[in-house]
Amino acid sequence: MKSLRSVVLGCGSYLPEKTITNHDLEKMVDTTDEWIVQRSGIRERHVAAEGEYTSDLATKAAQAALVHAGLEASDIDLIVLATATPDHTFPATAVEVQRKLGITHGFAFDIQAVCSGFVYAMTTADAYLRGGMAKRALVIGAETFSRILDWSDRTTCVLFGDGAGAVILEAQEGDAAECGRGVVSCQLRSDGNHKEKLYVDGGPSTTQTTGHLRMQGKEVFKHAVGMVTDVIQACFDETGTTAEDLNWFVPHQANKRIIDASAKKLGISPEKVIQTVAYHGNTSAGSIPLALDSLVKSGRVKEGDLMMLEAMGGGFTWGAVMLRW
Repeated sequence: MKSLRSVVLGCGSYLPEKTITNHDLEKMVDTTDEWIVQRSGIRERHVAAEGEYTSDLATKAAQAALVHAGLEASDIDLIVLATATPDHTFPATAVEVQRKLGITHGFAFDIQAVCSGFVYAMTTADAYLRGGMAKRALVIGAETFSRILDWSDRTTCVLFGDGAGAVILEAQEGDAAECGRGVVSCQLRSDGNHKEKLYVDGGPSTTQTTGHLRMQGKEVFKHAVGMVTDVIQACFDETGTTAEDLNWFVPHQANKRIIDASAKKLGISPEKVIQTVAYHGNTSAGSIPLALDSLVKSGRVKEGDLMMLEAMGGGFTWGAVMLRW
């Protein structure tokens, strides 16, 4: 029996030119490079320039993905953009990216699941492609978290940065019984009881302001490892695979300690774990595609490689996507 599967054709990323190192932060808040590296693994983060918006970052990542895939913007008929920092309350930032790319057909919309946004966006695009509503999807994770940080709060401002990444998915027909290329499993979860542990204290309906990011770091860490291993194990169970079958583990780049603990609990070998958090910090929905693009551009990925993408974000939301390259 034939079925449709969402196959990755290309990927791309973009980081703003300006960087803020840990040593720069030492001059801004009561912190040290040693403290930041020990607790998060982060050494620097990128910050969007004045007048540089989430849609700008997203568009540049999308253009890089199109070049990598050998496609034109007109080949895309669906854009799903994951972001918690849109250009405007409305319209969707995805529509702005559509305009900047010169696309006048198809449809575009945003997904808001914070750090899990890219996993949610991949899962959503996969459903549209397999359902026959689109042929090629541009899936983007893009954030300008620098705009919602309290730069006097040393517990949060050291952790986050700006950036964007994108992948292009195409619906391709194949034998459902074969373990071919494309997305093979998606698992999503959420639990609103954890809102106070990671949230922004503002919004159009509540304060009519943007607000600032607030986080209970110890609580987030306590829940993160268990939650992400839950959805990863669900992917393994659905596909009859194990950690040993994975070629690459591409987690949300929030904290090196969380990444290391999750990989260890799952029995994933360190050489399979992709870590880029040191160079851009937590870019929320942008972090997984940034890490994925870094891996692909390194030349180490081969066709048929099995990958696991996973993330956890405010809400809490969490999820995983297994795909074969």
